[in-house]
Amino acid sequence: MNNSEEKNNRFLGAIKYAAKSLAFPLFAIFISFFVAVFFVMWAKGYGITEYFTALTDLIGTIITGSYGSTSQALETLTYITPLIFTGVASAVAFKCGIFNIGTEGQFTLGMLAAAVVGQIPGLSPIVHVPLIILSGIIAGGLWGAIPGFLKAKFGINEVINCIMLNYIAMYVVNFVIMRTPAGIHSKAQTPIIQDSAKLFRFSSSSRANVGIIIAVICAIFVFWLLWKTTKGYEIRAVGINPHASEYGGINIARNTIFAMLISGAIAGLGGATHLAGTVYNTTDLLSFVGYGLDGIAVALLAKSNPIGCIPSAILFGTLNSSSRILQINSIPKEIVYLIQSVVIVFVATDYIVDYFKEKKRKKGAILNG
Repeated sequence: MNNSEEKNNRFLGAIKYAAKSLAFPLFAIFISFFVAVFFVMWAKGYGITEYFTALTDLIGTIITGSYGSTSQALETLTYITPLIFTGVASAVAFKCGIFNIGTEGQFTLGMLAAAVVGQIPGLSPIVHVPLIILSGIIAGGLWGAIPGFLKAKFGINEVINCIMLNYIAMYVVNFVIMRTPAGIHSKAQTPIIQDSAKLFRFSSSSRANVGIIIAVICAIFVFWLLWKTTKGYEIRAVGINPHASEYGGINIARNTIFAMLISGAIAGLGGATHLAGTVYNTTDLLSFVGYGLDGIAVALLAKSNPIGCIPSAILFGTLNSSSRILQINSIPKEIVYLIQSVVIVFVATDYIVDYFKEKKRKKGAILNG
């Protein structure tokens, strides 16, 4: 076989792999919309023969509500951007076999760090913006490393730790706002950050900002890290088979901590850019901001591929952005959550099927051996 034929075979193999990877997520999206249309028919009084009319109404309303004008399209970017960050953050942990449900707390602390650092007066934007970004990375990274360390050194389940740390992060934010000089107690919020700390916005009438560019660069960088570096190979190897990895000389504990550190840092970066580019301050939290939890769904739909998190985030961000317009058009905004839930259920089913296939394969290998 010559080099040309070998390259063609590799190219065809890559296309087949990509098509196989996309098949189930696309099927999940198709089923979610198929189910959602019935609720649209019920809400708007469509007859059973008007299914496709209801489908057109649903999809048209979502597209119009999210991309009907330039200002709406730019506003939709503010929903998409944080989901790329939290989706990529979750994907890194998943690749190492860790379920980082703590991206919510890591994102929240990234926002808090940016809110505090953003108040420093007298700095040049050239210094202040990188300082904001760095603060989010450090805050999220350290918060993510805690459950990673506890799992690596003591075998404590990371899911339980992450859930508790999410609540601790929320109450840390509330404490800083209500009990320290960094917050305005009477307004239950932090002051607006300095102009030198704000990210560049694409339009004066929109909140869309360069955070989306940072998010895409982050996704590309993480893809390169996971698939083109030795450290990335080790992370993926631990996620696929930790025992075989350990036998091959890979330090499981070190890679577990590193994966959670990177995952948390990305989520914290997302929180910092969201604050510096979109909201400019943070308020007393009565519940989670939600981007971290949605990011898990983004990563699941993307099959833990950092690049795949971009279109996945676009889907979820578009749905979230259109919820208000759906309500105005007599379509319950809960349709958005229904679509997202069905997608998650089907994607989770795919993971379960893969798990039992792998288990059956290992059992067969043992019997044959």
